[in-house]
Order: sequence, then structure tokens, then C-alpha cells
Amino acid sequence: MVATNVPAKDMSELIALAKAQPGKLNFASSGRGSLPHLAGELLKLTARIDIVHVPYRGAAPAVNDLVGQQVQMAFLDLPVLLPQIRAGALRAIAIGSPERAPTAMEVPTTAEAGMPDLQVENWYGMVAPASTPPAVVTTLNRVAIEAMRDPTVQERLASQGATLIGDTPEHFRGFIETETRRWADVIKDAGVETAK
Repeated sequence: MVATNVPAKDMSELIALAKAQPGKLNFASSGRGSLPHLAGELLKLTARIDIVHVPYRGAAPAVNDLVGQQVQMAFLDLPVLLPQIRAGALRAIAIGSPERAPTAMEVPTTAEAGMPDLQVENWYGMVAPASTPPAVVTTLNRVAIEAMRDPTVQERLASQGATLIGDTPEHFRGFIETETRRWADVIKDAGVETAK
């Protein structure tokens, strides 16, 4: 997402602009170490550009300053940004998911924009303590999947840009492990300072 005063209309123009002005463009995030922060770091690594991170205390103040053109770009969740996109207050450049969002079909994916390695999706899941009996985990998983199949739940979450997956606890555990390794590599490669 970019502020409306940023001349870039797509990802290639944004990268060209950043390369022409190293260290001049700022990107907002909802806080240091947040997924939006790491998304910006991944863009820096992938595109080999120099953009400056500006951390905020949450998404709302980041969006306010993006709309107010205090920062040039942000990496935030679609539900947070969709009202601003619809109002013409912000310009969507790309979405970091494998497929276009049903609520913003006009926004290309990062892969379509020529950056297939720049996939960044915020995700949520249900976890339980490691000591939870397997039968309880199985029941919780079954009930959660039943809830996700409810048309009202699906419609409500889809309207906010969310995609429901619902799979096995084993698959989700593997997904968490993969994501942990992936973002640990980004943190290391980008030199992101971790809390001491």
C-alpha cells in the first residue's frame, strides 16, 4: 500500500522509485518485529532496496500517517486497509498472498507483480498446551472445522478478507515450524534487532 502522493502505480515502479532514492522512502508497520515490519524487511531483501522502517504502536496510527502522507508505504492486513482503498485514500500495489483477495480482485498478487518470493500472509490458528490429551485436541479440531464450514462464519470472515483453511493439528504444527524458520531467516538476513 502506498500513499496517494507516491508516484508508483505498481510494484516495478515502486522498486524503481526506491532504487532511485535509497533511504528516502519510509514504510510503516504496526510495530517492531510485527509481521508488517518483517514484510518490509523481506521486500528490502528481495528487491535489494533501501527503505526505512517506521514502527507504530498498532495499525491504526500507521494507517493514519499513511493516509496523511507522513510515510510512503505500509504492509498491513487487507481488512485494515480496505476502507481506505475503497475511499481512494490509499493505493494498493500488491497483495502478498498466493491468490487475489475476493474483496479486492483488482489488486495483483506479489507473484503477478514479478516477486513470487514476497508472500506474506497474516494467519491465525488455535493451539493448546502440549500436555492436552489427544482426544481433546481431536474434538477441538473437529468443532473448529465445523464452525469454519458455517456459511455465516465464512461470509463474515470473507467480507473482511480472511480465507479459512481448517486442517489437521499435525499439518498446522508443520506450518508453524516452517513459518518460524522462514521468518527467523528474514530476521537474521535483514539484521533485525530482537528484544534483549
